[in-house]
Amino acid sequence: MSQTALAGPADVVEVKVTKSGPGVYSFAVTVRHADSGWKHYADGWEVVGPNNKVLGKRVLGHPHVHEQPFTRSLSGVAIAEGTGRVRLRAHDKVHGFGGREVEVDLPR
Repeated sequence: MSQTALAGPADVVEVKVTKSGPGVYSFAVTVRHADSGWKHYADGWEVVGPNNKVLGKRVLGHPHVHEQPFTRSLSGVAIAEGTGRVRLRAHDKVHGFGGREVEVDLPR
């Protein structure tokens, strides 16, 4: 099996969410993945709401081989009033989604 395949899917390991205005949130998401270079690295994460609707997406433009786990933020995520909980999931270039996801309650 190649090193690329051994890296496995990307995991969300921590999420911090803050409310920045009515129905607007910021997320700081920590991701762990055995990035091995440009062919296999965690290339993004998403905020997923009810009915699996993607509410926000952070694209990661390069590997983090020597920075694990790493945290990246996304602000200005609009989420409908009344939504109480969202799910965060990470994506990698080889496996797509499939690693550990984290559900968080949104602050009121």
